[in-house]
Amino acid sequence: MTMYATLEEAIDAAREEFLANTPGVEEEDANIQQLSIQKYVLQDGDIMWQAEFFAEEGENGDCLPVLSGEAAQSVFDGDYDEIELRQEWLEENTLHEWDDGEFQLAPPLDTEEGQAAADEWDIRD
Repeated sequence: MTMYATLEEAIDAAREEFLANTPGVEEEDANIQQLSIQKYVLQDGDIMWQAEFFAEEGENGDCLPVLSGEAAQSVFDGDYDEIELRQEWLEENTLHEWDDGEFQLAPPLDTEEGQAAADEWDIRD
């Protein structure tokens, strides 16, 4: 899983990965049906992004589907507003780093460490 500091970098990497995994398809001929993204908050408070493009709607990956059809194709083609795309993201789907490399939607609240992490996450979000 590769994460990127900006959503734009994540989308660019997802585009390159899609093309690399679809031999014989040129960028201008790609038919995109789904864009999936994931937002992460690291222990140090940094925000990272991951993105994936799919040729079929409903495909599963590491990220959550956010756009389909023409909207997903537009993002693939570079015709999108990053601010609008960020606004599409539901904050309750953001994954937080609990332990090195382990992410979850919320920290366990049954430990002192978990409660401290929850307090920090509330401040950052």
